[in-house]
Amino acid sequence: MGKTAFLFSGQGAQYPGMGKSLCEVSPAARQVFETADKIRPGTSQQCFEGIAEELSITKNTQPCLYCVDLAAARALEEAGVHADFAAGFSLGEVAALTFGGAFSEEDGFSFVCKRAQAMQEAAEQNPGAMAAVLKLHTETVEALCKEFSQVWPVNYNCPGQLVVAGEKEELSAFYAKVAEAGGKAVPLAVSGGFHSPFMESAVRKLTKPLAEIDLQKPRLPVYANVTAEPYGDNVGELLISQVKSPVRWQETLENLAAQGADTFIECGPGKTLSGLVKKTLKDVTILRVEDEETLKSVIEAVMG
Repeated sequence: MGKTAFLFSGQGAQYPGMGKSLCEVSPAARQVFETADKIRPGTSQQCFEGIAEELSITKNTQPCLYCVDLAAARALEEAGVHADFAAGFSLGEVAALTFGGAFSEEDGFSFVCKRAQAMQEAAEQNPGAMAAVLKLHTETVEALCKEFSQVWPVNYNCPGQLVVAGEKEELSAFYAKVAEAGGKAVPLAVSGGFHSPFMESAVRKLTKPLAEIDLQKPRLPVYANVTAEPYGDNVGELLISQVKSPVRWQETLENLAAQGADTFIECGPGKTLSGLVKKTLKDVTILRVEDEETLKSVIEAVMG
C-alpha cells in the first residue's frame, strides 16, 4: 500500500462560496471557520458570500483560502482519511504547517492574516506582475531571466511550466524574448510579484511576529517550498524565506513520490495542484476536496 500526501491550494484558486458546503457537512471544517471568525470577524461570510473582486484582494484572499484548505483537510481526517505527508503551494504552506501541528490553529490563522497584509503592502510599494512561461525548458527560462535586472523565476510548477515575477515594463520585453525562443508567456491575474525580491519589505514585517509564535516541529513530514524537503526545527526561518524565494513545487512532488506517495489529495479550492501532479508524475492517484460532493467521492475512493 502506498502513502498519501495532502496538498494545500495556493492563491489564485479562490472563488465566491468556497467552503460553504464543507461546513454544512463537517463539524471539523466548521470549527476552522469558527476559530477564524473569532480572530478576524466576517471571514466565513467573506468566503461564503463575498464577491470575486473582494476575494481577489490579497489581504482577503489568503485568510479565506487558508480556512478552506485547512477545513478540507480536517474534514478528511474526521472521516478517517489520513495523510502521511503534507505540502502547500505558497499560501497553502501555512495551512499545511497548521495541519501538521507546527502552528496552533489560532496562531496559524493570525500569522496568515499578517502575511496577507504584509504581502499586499509590499506589492503596493513595488508594483510587480507575474506570468507563466510555457513550452520552454527550465534552464532556458532561467537564462532569459538573467538578461533582465528585475525578472526572476519564482514558481517551478511542473515540466514545461515556470512562473516568473518582475517589473511590469521589463516583463513586456521578457515576453518578446520568450516568443523568440519558441515559448509562450501567459500573464497571471495577481496583485504583485510574489516570491521575488519585491517581497523584501514583507519579510522584514513578518520576522518579529513569527518569532513570537511557539512553533513546533511538524508531527508528519511537511515539505517546504524553499527546499522541497521536509521541515525540521527550522520552520520559522524557512517560512519567512518562502515569501521572497521561489516555490520548488515540481521537485517537491518528485520527492514525495520518491518517499512512496502514490495518492495525492488536493485540499482547498480548485484543481490547479491536481493538474500539476498530473503533469509531473505518472501512475499516481489524484483526488481533490473542496466541497461536500468532492469530500464524499474522496472518502468513497479511499475508504471503499
